[in-house]
Amino acid sequence: MKSQQKKTSQIDYWQPGMECCDEIWEAAYRRFETPAQELKKFIYRLQKLGINEWDKDLSVVELFCGQGTGLHALQQLGFHSTEGVDLSPHLLEQYQGPAQLYVGDCRELKFETQSRDVLIVQGGLHHLPVLPADLDQTLSEIHRVLRPGGNIVIVEPWQTPFLRFVHSVSRIRLLRKLWSKLDAFAIMTEQEIVTYEQWLSQPEKILTLLNTYFQTKQQIIAYGKLMYVGHRV
Repeated sequence: MKSQQKKTSQIDYWQPGMECCDEIWEAAYRRFETPAQELKKFIYRLQKLGINEWDKDLSVVELFCGQGTGLHALQQLGFHSTEGVDLSPHLLEQYQGPAQLYVGDCRELKFETQSRDVLIVQGGLHHLPVLPADLDQTLSEIHRVLRPGGNIVIVEPWQTPFLRFVHSVSRIRLLRKLWSKLDAFAIMTEQEIVTYEQWLSQPEKILTLLNTYFQTKQQIIAYGKLMYVGHRV
């Protein structure tokens, strides 16, 4: 009889981590979308980038993984060698699944050089406190950890006409009162405004850094998002 698959993840501490979380941001995010909606969104993104067609034996790490919805998405797509890294023990403790977890800073990964096949970031890079320096350091670490031929996958907010429109309507108080999701989006933006605006204001520097470390395989900019797949030579 086969043994049951491990259901509860193990958390290793590379460092003590940071206390979390911004309760105002967390409450807004719970109004913005349900866990089921978030999971569906992550699966859609990965499928749009063709990641569901990749070899399911690849070792995949999600950085800034939070409570692990992206890890669940990867597992639903069939990947079985998954790991997650986040600076918040509080968020990692909410994950229930088979992935190995690490409390750590993504600017200083403890993985061995050229030891992983895929590294994924969904909505974490725009929280980096200092740009472009922190992004440079993070991408350098990702490049170091990836095996030759490995891939980086990034989904981050991006300044597009659609996002500008959303920002403009989110400043209309009446619309926020009428549409809870819009109000939740506005609150989340307000709570992370410093790093968020810093990220949105430097598209050329960000793309230059990505092209410095990786060969672009896919780059989709639409509806307020950058969806990027890069290849490590």
